[in-house]
Amino acid sequence: MGKIWNSASYNLLLLHSPPVGLEHLHCDMKRGFSKARKKEPQVAKLLELDNTYQRIGLLAQRGVYEFHNDMSLLGASNGVSQVAETLELGKESDVVQQRVLTVLKNYYESPILVDKDIVKLSHGNEDFPEPILIKLGSYSFNLYAAIDCIFKELDGTLHILDFKTGKSDFDRRQAYIYLLVASYLYPDNKPIASFYNLETNTWSKKISASAEILEVYKYNLMQVSKKHQESLFLYRNNPDKFSQIYPANPGTSCRYCPFTSICNFAFISEAK
Repeated sequence: MGKIWNSASYNLLLLHSPPVGLEHLHCDMKRGFSKARKKEPQVAKLLELDNTYQRIGLLAQRGVYEFHNDMSLLGASNGVSQVAETLELGKESDVVQQRVLTVLKNYYESPILVDKDIVKLSHGNEDFPEPILIKLGSYSFNLYAAIDCIFKELDGTLHILDFKTGKSDFDRRQAYIYLLVASYLYPDNKPIASFYNLETNTWSKKISASAEILEVYKYNLMQVSKKHQESLFLYRNNPDKFSQIYPANPGTSCRYCPFTSICNFAFISEAK
């Protein structure tokens, strides 16, 4: 079989369909910049820049990894400062430093993965994960999912854990996608999934999925993959219709968009 170009991921699902209650922050033009025009120099430069929220999430993940890479840090009186030094936290903005330090202190005081049988723990800088090939009828697509942590419960259940920061609500759709991936990677194990906010020390409920739910998500992801390819095809054949293929939603969403500096529709007065 030749290379499969069709793909799907939780991120792509978000770019097509925001969580309930966050529709006002959704903008198809953001998807257009990040997916259809990503190779343009101006766009590529913006995509290379981690925003504040991404930096906090990445460094929080790395902090957890460093504590478990050297478990003695969890018992050292200066464990937090040592991890902060490893992360070169002093080079970050004040906001990033303060929030990541909160994460490190929280985890130092309540290291939730201690004594867990860890199968996988991401350090946050891994290469893009190997895709899962999914076939539905005559359609095939690659499903990508970067999983933060997997550990075994005492009864052998695989627990997929996703770390969060900030105030965003947990999105069950992400958990179902992780469970779908686990059904391919670990077919002989029963998986569950949950979220843990490293800033608030808050767990979500444990989430499981029936075979029927996973089939629904296969179908939903296939639809997202198809729509994505259709939009790309339309844009490549009609680049002058970018704003029609990927319509803008100027307003509050511009405050959180990395493309306001090159977007003709950006609501600059509110974005500042």
